[in-house]
Amino acid sequence: MKVTMTEALGPEGMALVESKTKDIFVAHDAHPHNYLNELEDSDIFIVRVADKLAIDKKVMECKNLKVIGRTGIGYDSVDVEAATAAGIPVVITPGANNRSVAEHAIALMMALSKNMVESDVEQRKGNWKIRDAKKAFEVEEKTCLIIGLGTIGKIIAHLAQGLDMKVIGFDSFLTKEQMAEIGVEKYDDKMEAIKAADVVIVQMPLIDGVTNNTIDKAELDAMKKTAVLINCSRGEIVNEPALCEALKSGSIAGAGLDVFYHEPTLVDDEILHCPNVIVSPHSAAQTREAVIRMHTMCADGCFAVAEGKKWPYVADKKVYEHPRWKDAEWAEV
Repeated sequence: MKVTMTEALGPEGMALVESKTKDIFVAHDAHPHNYLNELEDSDIFIVRVADKLAIDKKVMECKNLKVIGRTGIGYDSVDVEAATAAGIPVVITPGANNRSVAEHAIALMMALSKNMVESDVEQRKGNWKIRDAKKAFEVEEKTCLIIGLGTIGKIIAHLAQGLDMKVIGFDSFLTKEQMAEIGVEKYDDKMEAIKAADVVIVQMPLIDGVTNNTIDKAELDAMKKTAVLINCSRGEIVNEPALCEALKSGSIAGAGLDVFYHEPTLVDDEILHCPNVIVSPHSAAQTREAVIRMHTMCADGCFAVAEGKKWPYVADKKVYEHPRWKDAEWAEV
């Protein structure tokens, strides 16, 4: 059995793969068209890093390919529709990085609330007076709005409540009663929720034409001047040019971002030069613990599929309606 990877997995993931096969090709290349000859006789293709829809129909046409694995829950680098049509499951790792992303969102909030980054930079320049910037604030009894109360959003709510914040939510998929069960007050009107919030945390999947620009100029204009915005989901969910304008004009107090319109970012990207913004390089899910879970879970799923078992954690379960999966049994998880 042959495994091809865009990049090597971590030690735990590689150990698992190597226990199953010695036929491994690590491309160190995010563009699979550069090594289609290797993919042609691969059973498994594990994708760590790739551009949007880079794993396309040409990849699906590789005659021996049985499964594509993504070390994460996002799969915008894979043409899932083409994979499903070919009967190739796209294995994902839901839940593996939930806690890491939630903690990262809270960490960005706390860093902004204490003006940590600017204070660090300025003190190192000899500017002790930065302590008088009057940008720091306490989060106790402040209102935290979470837009998107999926699994990660719920963990964020729990952590924010532990900081004695009032948590409100906007999510059309949850009822008022369901939110109340986790101590969150539901708002049916997004703009009213934004107006009430001291911290706005966006935690939604990117669905083209649906969640793009969930935070746009109107939403930024509605935020309190003292409020901060946190985004650890996908860059396109926040209108980045509008956010730059809001930060430069001071219409909001700051932003904490782990995701961006263009990734990787370039040194001259406007967002990196805005005031009162803290950034991290799409690394919220990259804790030691989360990486181990993602890599081993992805490898387990890929080998199960390659061995003819239906693995439950895939991007589109309709793939199992394909004739090649007729009479196949479900894998034990």
